[in-house]
Amino acid sequence: MPKAPMQHVCSFCKRLVTIKNQYDMPIFDPQSGFAICKNCIEDIYHFLEAHEQETAEHEKKDFTDALATSLEKTKPHVVKEYLDKYIINQDHAKKILSVAVYNHYKRMKYGYEHSDGTEIEKSNVIMLGPSGCGKTALLSHLSQLLDIPFAVTDASSLTEAGFVGADVEVAVRNLYYAADKDIDRTEHGIIYLDEFDKIARKSGENNSITADPGHEGTQQALLKMLEGSIVEFTARGQRKHPEAPTIKVNTQNILFIVGGAFVGIDKIIEKRLQKSEASIGFGAKVEGENDKPKFDDLLRQVTPQDLMKYGIIPEIIGRLPVICTLETLDEDALLRILTEPVNAPVRQYQKLLEMDNVELEFDDAALRAVAKEAIKRKTGARSLKGIIEDVMLDIMFDIPRSDEPRIVRITEDCITKGAQPEIRPANKQDTPKKTKKTAAKTEE
Repeated sequence: MPKAPMQHVCSFCKRLVTIKNQYDMPIFDPQSGFAICKNCIEDIYHFLEAHEQETAEHEKKDFTDALATSLEKTKPHVVKEYLDKYIINQDHAKKILSVAVYNHYKRMKYGYEHSDGTEIEKSNVIMLGPSGCGKTALLSHLSQLLDIPFAVTDASSLTEAGFVGADVEVAVRNLYYAADKDIDRTEHGIIYLDEFDKIARKSGENNSITADPGHEGTQQALLKMLEGSIVEFTARGQRKHPEAPTIKVNTQNILFIVGGAFVGIDKIIEKRLQKSEASIGFGAKVEGENDKPKFDDLLRQVTPQDLMKYGIIPEIIGRLPVICTLETLDEDALLRILTEPVNAPVRQYQKLLEMDNVELEFDDAALRAVAKEAIKRKTGARSLKGIIEDVMLDIMFDIPRSDEPRIVRITEDCITKGAQPEIRPANKQDTPKKTKKTAAKTEE
């Protein structure tokens, strides 16, 4: 006698279901009798799908409204005024970055509000400038102003897939965590690849016959990411293997900014200019050492061809259409950096000693000596705080021994000869004479 088919009532629709296989009643608990038929599961799935679509449309509208507000706050002149508070000089670079960020917001807003088939391409930026000129500082302060996530990744640590090191997807993963694991915000952020010149092809414009895992291969791996593609990566702390759960991020609306010192590119530019201006005979122009163009003048004339000769592959250059150059900081610029910005090194130490009831003074000659020492070290503004730290170490160690009000004066000899700073008690009769620059900034 054939066995009668099993039947059960769906706990949702109360329909009697004839169970021929496990898919007729996908969810069934024999102990409690709870069951859900396949029709109800399909209906629930459609409800969830419709709800997600409706939620996405609401989120899209909210994001578009937020972009309109952000556009007001990120107009080029507003961004530049903000950067002027923290960064000395580099006006040309500030303008380029201000326009790039503003256009990035406008591009996203246009994409959300229009569907006429016109696609505005990304204007990714490549920054060139000597060490310590303010590339990373510019973008660090820019990120504080923006409402979108911003992440910095060291490009020199990246390698192509299959080699020991960090894959290029790490850059997007860093942005994902900077956005507090919000994929929607991640897909509209900004990624800065620092030390980008370190992944230049070792053989320049010529192909290398040996493996180059940290250079050309890395550039090839970055291509699709820069243009816009779906990037998959694992969460931090998880090993990358086929069965590992991955997070997917679309990089189509992510703005990429790459930067580096590009040491030696001035020689490539100079060689190109000499070829174009070369002449022989009695009418040839004879140049002396003083007639040679300076580094900043050469850097401003950089072309995509120069970058290719340096070792950046043509495909990458095509995806970095905006070239931004920064100038070398001279002694006067370094002097201003010490005192003028909101977070100037001198101000930082004055605030630290104020907490110990001590007033800190810097002679003008001392500040100029710090600037000269930074130029000798050839590290730009990066070494300013380190030079002052060396001088201030003993003072900051001994000052907390007493709570008495005092005045500490840093002279030129403290910087150049290692002399001890002058310390005297502070009282009404002995009003300290502040330097013009330090006093003016303190009164603000």
